[in-house]
Amino acid sequence: MTNTVTVYSTTTCPYCDMMKNFLDEQNISYTNVDVQKDPIAANKLVQTTGQMGVPQTNVNGEWVLGFDPNRVMELVK
Repeated sequence: MTNTVTVYSTTTCPYCDMMKNFLDEQNISYTNVDVQKDPIAANKLVQTTGQMGVPQTNVNGEWVLGFDPNRVMELVK
């Protein structure tokens, strides 16, 4: 089954880099949304999750806040 993974990040966030590196190491494809460059996406993210921090990762419709590789692996199929 195909996983749908989107990472909301900034270029200055070390935990965002850790999340993206982890996904790369696990061969999990993902879409990266840089909320610094996309204020509309940033606003939608806050409205959806109530959180301003990054990374926030959507895995198959479930949200993972911060760098939480164990939770990501629970959600991938």
